Amino acid sequence: MNGRRRLLVGGVPTTRITRAELAGMMVEDCLQARAGALTQPLIIISSNGAVIADFHANRAFREMVLEADIIDADGMPLVMATRLLCREPLSERVATTDFILDASAAAAREGLRFFFLGAKPGVAQTAADHLLDQYPGLQIVGIRHGYFDREDEAAICEEILAARADVVWIGLGSPIQESFALRNRARLSGVAWLRTCGGMFDHYSGKFHRAPLWMQRNGLEWLYRTFNEPLRLGRRYLGTNLPALFYLATQTSDAPRPKHVSRADADVRSHR
Repeated sequence: MNGRRRLLVGGVPTTRITRAELAGMMVEDCLQARAGALTQPLIIISSNGAVIADFHANRAFREMVLEADIIDADGMPLVMATRLLCREPLSERVATTDFILDASAAAAREGLRFFFLGAKPGVAQTAADHLLDQYPGLQIVGIRHGYFDREDEAAICEEILAARADVVWIGLGSPIQESFALRNRARLSGVAWLRTCGGMFDHYSGKFHRAPLWMQRNGLEWLYRTFNEPLRLGRRYLGTNLPALFYLATQTSDAPRPKHVSRADADVRSHR
């Protein structure tokens, strides 16, 4: 587990870190992995309203989240909650679609190698082309779409290792991407980071667009996305926003560990 300060944000132990600091940590971890000092990849995931809601509702998902080495805050409501309720709040939002730019700049400068795994066929390639054009010297050494079965995972891991990737960006959607990372961690010795990234490939393929900056800064990007994808995201946000707001209000503090009995735990206990 990294030595960074963690806050409890909506019940999820979230790392207090900036995008620049996280990019620096990525470089350091990749160099350690290349030197053999990092024996298995670190798992880096993001927390947002949907993650917070699922964390409390789904015990299996919560256990996966708690196995992560770094959990950053991909949501302005999380940052705002800590500003109200914590002595040392989160410094900034670490949106994955923003962090990939910091990570790509650092990787191009330091000679690190990325592998893109996820999305529909062709989507990750288009995203890679965009980033390669923007960051000369960036190495994206492998690309694989996200439509595969579990029995294919051993071969995919062999492909990642053969490409000598330092960071694997896993865009399979939650909780599939977290499950993939945990299940295959031991197979990927030599890789430094397994970084979950949700719909990042779709974003940089041109399929989706970010909300205006004023909406991002005020925690309203979810509303912009709902207007643009009402069928896919409307039901999701209706089901997660209210629980997430409740947990942000009641389980955000400077304490590093969750102190709660979730609905999933209560269900388990009621059936004993």
